Amino acid sequence: MNEREAMEWITERGKAGSVYGLQTIRELLSRLGNPQEHLRFIHIAGTNGKGSVLAFVSTILKCAGYRVGRYISPTIFSYRERIQVSERPIAKKRMCELMTQLRKVSEAMEEDGWMQPTAFEIETAMAFLYFVEKKCDIVVLETGLGGRQDATNIVEHTIMAVFASISMDHMAILGDSLEKIAAEKSGIIKPGCVVVSMKQADAAEQVLRAQAEKLGCPFVSADIAGASGIRYGLEKQRFSYAGYRNLEITLAGIWQIENAVLAVQVIEALKENGFPIREKQLREGLYTARWPGRLTVIGRKPYFIVDGAHNEDASQKLADSLRFYFTNRRIIYIMGILRDKEYEKIIRNTAELAEQIITITPPDNPRAMHAYELAQEVRRFHPSVTVADSLAEAVEMSRLLADQDSVIVAFGSLSFLGELTRQAGIKDSRGDSYGKSGKG
Repeated sequence: MNEREAMEWITERGKAGSVYGLQTIRELLSRLGNPQEHLRFIHIAGTNGKGSVLAFVSTILKCAGYRVGRYISPTIFSYRERIQVSERPIAKKRMCELMTQLRKVSEAMEEDGWMQPTAFEIETAMAFLYFVEKKCDIVVLETGLGGRQDATNIVEHTIMAVFASISMDHMAILGDSLEKIAAEKSGIIKPGCVVVSMKQADAAEQVLRAQAEKLGCPFVSADIAGASGIRYGLEKQRFSYAGYRNLEITLAGIWQIENAVLAVQVIEALKENGFPIREKQLREGLYTARWPGRLTVIGRKPYFIVDGAHNEDASQKLADSLRFYFTNRRIIYIMGILRDKEYEKIIRNTAELAEQIITITPPDNPRAMHAYELAQEVRRFHPSVTVADSLAEAVEMSRLLADQDSVIVAFGSLSFLGELTRQAGIKDSRGDSYGKSGKG
């Protein structure tokens, strides 16, 4: 298959939805020779923050000279971002070759009476094949949904199970309480691994600790209360932790220091388990780590910020950061939300900070909530709402409404942020072009 054919096929597989369980992925990988058996993993679960933790940890490991595979979803600018080796996305040609192989195996499975694998299962298998091919020293793996029955949990050689913030999301699948959700996520803990967790709510932490104890795994807590000298900022943030003084990160968001503390604790545990990493490499990795779409500044005068806040917890963190960074500034929202999210809670947490809210329909997503429907919901909390018919129109509207001291914030779902950023045709805070002819 060429690239167009490959993308058409994986898009078609995506229409089949997702299947929560390991039976199909196990059969698929078996027919491919079980590539995951030749890899070692840092497996990360959590409701919010797991991608940022992955970015910090994998960048530090890359700076330490390791060949690092990383597998993420969703992506922002390019489909190929989901499979990277030392931060380089899989090449188009190799992606097409692996897709061709996977299509043949998938169709053979169907002929033998199996369900064809889902898009996520195919992508997971493709990642494992590629990481083995590239002789990765370690793979930093992000769960797709939950943990126990997520396709990524087919792996057995987990050296570290890492837990970012756990909160309420995907309740219809994972359960209607924090304990049930934590129990699903704790399924990534494997015998013999080290468990490193952010300080969780008591209900979630008790579940994680119990599972770690059951499997004989040491449990390490990364508590931001142990950090000192914290200085927040939109362009640069600083903290001291675990004997390291004045560590700096450039990811924005007041919650990112908590994610960075977790990453430092992961690195400390790795050092104790045979992965030499020097302080200089730790500092460099923290400072250079990037994670687009999470309170990312893509323009100034006015500030233009994109954020993937898509559930109650993430929207509260976004609101807290906007209050902190932009007190007494005019704020204009571009808001697009998926129908299966807690949209009322997202709106309730954020609406009061905005002077004007523009609603959009996230494009090319069957789960998208229509802009008109979203506007009706927003009007229950805010009087100034405008519906945009496209992302381009939303960007144009926001710029007409803003002056140089205003702040434009696009959020609600990661699914539209890449295209919106391209439509904006501006540069981020580090000078990288995200226009139509730029990145992605």
